[in-house]
Amino acid sequence: MTGVRDYRLSLERSRRALVREDRPDVFAMCGREWDLLPEVFAPIYSPATEITLDFLDLTEKTAESAVLRKGSLLEIGCGTGVVAVTAALAGCTRVSATDINPAAVLNTEMNAARHGVPDRVSGLHSDLFESLTGQEGFDTVFWHSNFVLAPPDYRPRTMHERAYVDPGYAAHRRFLQEAPDRLAPGGKVLLHFSTRGDVPALHRIADACGRRLDVVRRTAVREGPHEVEHLLMEVTPAAEFSRRPEVVR
Repeated sequence: MTGVRDYRLSLERSRRALVREDRPDVFAMCGREWDLLPEVFAPIYSPATEITLDFLDLTEKTAESAVLRKGSLLEIGCGTGVVAVTAALAGCTRVSATDINPAAVLNTEMNAARHGVPDRVSGLHSDLFESLTGQEGFDTVFWHSNFVLAPPDYRPRTMHERAYVDPGYAAHRRFLQEAPDRLAPGGKVLLHFSTRGDVPALHRIADACGRRLDVVRRTAVREGPHEVEHLLMEVTPAAEFSRRPEVVR
């Protein structure tokens, strides 16, 4: 595997992000300051988090989201909590923020407190949906995934690497299978993916799971020497899918 999709390139990006001498304890994004713990994905070293905020209409440029319902949000892979906290500040009444990395859960709770929304944002240590209890559904289930495909037998050496690669797309398969079951009536599942990942492989997995992937937003950015396209996909059960016009941004 060579080029932008080479998982070894992403592992090196993970390593560099952890050991940079200029890695801060606090960073600025979207007009706010955010705490950053040592073992958590740093949004300042990648354009992906700001793209997510734009996809979900959570930047200052947009007054109301066309894709994110303002009721309840379940965010998978919350990291520092920028998306979860910004969604709460934008009007989401209940945000459950999960991450497989305990440090990320703590980081999200710190930033929820920093910005005055600890009553609306709750952190949960969970491998995808594993630790969720009860049957209550969410208006939106969202995951900015670890979209780079690693070999099935690769074992991440750190929690931080898990934010960059998914061996054999095992986590993506589970997400596609389970996420629609976590929705409230009329809710939607959204997945932020990228051409650093294997888009055809993702579609094959979706087909095997009985899911359809509908691109609702997309943007291309330069990441180092590579041009990378970021995609916001809506995940729907295949039997319920009806083709809608693609929104290109």
